[in-house]
Amino acid sequence: MKIANDADVSTVAWQSADCIELQFPKFTDGRAYSQAYLLRRRLGFTGELRATGDVLVDQVLLMQRSGFSSAVLRDDQSLAHAQRQLSQFTDFYQGDADHPQALFAAQGASA
Repeated sequence: MKIANDADVSTVAWQSADCIELQFPKFTDGRAYSQAYLLRRRLGFTGELRATGDVLVDQVLLMQRSGFSSAVLRDDQSLAHAQRQLSQFTDFYQGDADHPQALFAAQGASA
């Protein structure tokens, strides 16, 4: 299922979808980040979220943190470089779509 980047995801009938494609018409248009986060955190979507369109290597880490599970890179982008980007950082101070609690709060809870 494809959802346009100007759609309100809370009003789209996505509940039966296994995979949702969110569009990046330009790499400078970040509305799909918000859509991904809303689908994951507020609406409870557990299927595949795929980023399509003008997707650059520099965006994949933020896409992952926003809730995307896959991305279709622009033709001139390197898959190997994107994979390195995803493995470069292992911990973040801020919460994200998968781990909403901040690092310091999570560490304080386990201490």
